[in-house]
Amino acid sequence: MGNSPSTTTLKEMVDKVVPVLKTALGPGLPGVALGVVDRSGNRYSAALGYSQLEPEQRFLTVDCFFDLASLTKILFTLPEVMKLVEEGRLDLDDPLTTHLPEAGWLQENPALARVTIRQLLAHRSGLPAWAPVYTWGSDPQTLKARLLQDAWQLGEPVYSDIGFMLLGILLERLRGEDLRSFALPAGLTFTPDPNRTAATERCPWRGRMLVGEVHDENAFALGGAAGHAGLFGTLDGVLDQAHAWLSASILSPAALAAILEPQSEDRLLGWVRRHPGWSGGSLASPRAYGHTGFTGTGVWIDPERGYAWALLSNRVHPSRHGPNPLPELRRKVGNILAAAWRDQ
Repeated sequence: MGNSPSTTTLKEMVDKVVPVLKTALGPGLPGVALGVVDRSGNRYSAALGYSQLEPEQRFLTVDCFFDLASLTKILFTLPEVMKLVEEGRLDLDDPLTTHLPEAGWLQENPALARVTIRQLLAHRSGLPAWAPVYTWGSDPQTLKARLLQDAWQLGEPVYSDIGFMLLGILLERLRGEDLRSFALPAGLTFTPDPNRTAATERCPWRGRMLVGEVHDENAFALGGAAGHAGLFGTLDGVLDQAHAWLSASILSPAALAAILEPQSEDRLLGWVRRHPGWSGGSLASPRAYGHTGFTGTGVWIDPERGYAWALLSNRVHPSRHGPNPLPELRRKVGNILAAAWRDQ
């Protein structure tokens, strides 16, 4: 890490947060990695605690892979869908059935015939938040067929894993390949080296400690990768993507503008926009946006100030059924970083 003014500023920002992270370590937070990146690509990172406590202890390092959980939605599925829009392969306002015509086939007035790609990306479809897909069977292709044929009932809009599972199926159909075969940027993968991966949970269903395999049961049942979960990433891999969003190089200006257009009080396409009580802290700029993941991950972009940050952890290790300090910790970290930021 060099000593440019911008880099020094980022180091100072992270150094202000480290004591707070040290205090937070313990039950519910074995290890945590924090990184900040600016618009020029300068970055600074720190890692504390353990990547694994059971059955043996391993210290966390900055090159560790984390199960990113729902960050899959915005670091993989969202940009991949938008690339198809850029190529003219689909339109955001297409009904899902335009591209998956068997969805709800032979049902009277099927719900999926009324759901658009935009609504799925914005969590505005009315589809349920979740369903125990992993209990429906063991064959991924049969489960995907069931997702398309289930008689879904549409209700009030809620954050929906189901909607992003359907978007994952859409990607596979239009690209003609399994999600695990998609090319990914450096630092992101669906198949991490277990020796370099933070442990998540001792899974009662699978009967083992999960290291290097997706924590989300539904993503595992769907083949290990799905539209809502399955992606693993290092801190640098996540910061690379955060920088691509921050520098507006991730997609075309037109596609990026469509994504950042507010869809509701708290949502953009895919991303969560700043709103009262959000995870990025109350000092974030009005146009800031971010996303979190169930395993203890999160990434936030502040385009007005020109920096982004990621906080990655394995808070579900060794069990999800314990204290979760992250909601308060994320807001603290976001506020400390915002107060410490000095634009160069």
